[in-house]
Amino acid sequence: MILVVGLGNPGPRYAETRHNLGFRVVDRLADRVGGVVFRERFRGEFATVELNGESVALLKPLTYMNESGRSVQPAAQFFKIPPRSILLVHDELDLPFAEIRLKIGGGDAGNRGVRSVCQALGNDTLRLRIGIGRPPPDFPGSPADFVLQAFAPAERAVIDSVIDRAADAVTLVVTRGIEVAMNATNQRRAR
Repeated sequence: MILVVGLGNPGPRYAETRHNLGFRVVDRLADRVGGVVFRERFRGEFATVELNGESVALLKPLTYMNESGRSVQPAAQFFKIPPRSILLVHDELDLPFAEIRLKIGGGDAGNRGVRSVCQALGNDTLRLRIGIGRPPPDFPGSPADFVLQAFAPAERAVIDSVIDRAADAVTLVVTRGIEVAMNATNQRRAR
């Protein structure tokens, strides 16, 4: 079984923010399957689904981003899922907006949700990084303020297609494996 973890923050205040892309990708996967009922479990919203015949656990931690490991660790322990079978889906400041990259392990790039999971499970989880870009030079706050804001109007026009591509990448990881998925997903898109 693969555990797909969408990182984000609970509640309507954060629903449309850059930091909640992980939640939105998990929701898109659930919508594609249809009839998915999330239940409160492991300090998060949890469901199991079949993606193209493969069993997948979906988790949206409700611990807030900075404490995501407190949700992911008990789910991984309960199902005996090793880190290499856990896919963290999260926003990434260091990638340009709309770029999507898969990788195996590594650092947290300043994402405190990833950091929390790494502290709980080690650095070997799979990562689906969704680019949100850095704040523009005239942005009045910090990067932490930037990730907690809604997308700009131009970004909102394309974010659904970005979420679809991310959900496609998750499906590819589940059905074909991380290496095939990385080769397909990490190719640079023509601009």
